[in-house]
Amino acid sequence: MSGNGTDPADVASDDGVETIADELLDQALAERRALVGLCLYALDRASSGVVERIEEGLSTIGVVAIRADGERFDPSLHEAGGTVPTDDLALQGLVAETEVPGFCDRGRLLRAPIVTVYTAR
Repeated sequence: MSGNGTDPADVASDDGVETIADELLDQALAERRALVGLCLYALDRASSGVVERIEEGLSTIGVVAIRADGERFDPSLHEAGGTVPTDDLALQGLVAETEVPGFCDRGRLLRAPIVTVYTAR
């Protein structure tokens, strides 16, 4: 042991701290994903008041609900759950209603919204 900070054991302990920090971060992120997943599961089964509260809570950590009403249907962003016939050609291909909201976590899609789409009669 040299006492001047150049001992290999000192360097290894610094790397060990970094490794432990990385492991703790990975564990925290995995636990966050699990909790968000559990919230989405509960949200799908909850009353409207509880849904509102869960959505508010999730939004404080960057998980936001996606309701696509009035947007152009995009199969890469939306899941079609059904169609509604319309005579208004301006509505054709637009989302008439969000059946089940989707969720996005800081820009990363967690779940696409299930929507009803206007189609020409």
